[in-house]
Amino acid sequence: MSTDIHDEQDENIPEHLCLISLGSNLGDSADNIKRAFRALQIHSHLPIRKSSLWQSTPVDCPPDSPDFINAAAAFVPLENETPESLLLKLQQIEIQFGRQPKTVLNEPRALDLDLITFKNEIHTSESLTLPHPRFHQRRFVLEPLMEITPHAILPGQTQTVAKLLAALDTDEALTLHSAHG
Repeated sequence: MSTDIHDEQDENIPEHLCLISLGSNLGDSADNIKRAFRALQIHSHLPIRKSSLWQSTPVDCPPDSPDFINAAAAFVPLENETPESLLLKLQQIEIQFGRQPKTVLNEPRALDLDLITFKNEIHTSESLTLPHPRFHQRRFVLEPLMEITPHAILPGQTQTVAKLLAALDTDEALTLHSAHG
């Protein structure tokens, strides 16, 4: 394996990497995402690959929800990591950023970390479905992924991230907030 995930061919990404979607729409969202990138780094053997920061309109959120800052990260999980153990670590990071138990579906939050893929696993349990069941329907997930994994075909898909994004039909508004968080 390469010593830098940035040297890997995109087609190989699902075989050994985890893909995470990051979002924030409470507080200093851009800073929250940048701090979350640093928090994710401790769970990787190699430097993480991270997207730019994107501003998006809320999807399936309560009325008057603020816009989100979104990003994506790819990293090599630590040895003996499982999807469930990584999910628990992601949830702990969210709590460190002030995440409270949900009272309203998709309510504003300082940090939301979604595990999109764990290596190339297809997995369903009570707490987790991999790959994330709606990632391919959301511009705020696909656009950042496109930056870091454009040619990857993720588990359960037949098209690359780039082709999924090109075929997406949605009203979501997404604009570049800042290059490479």
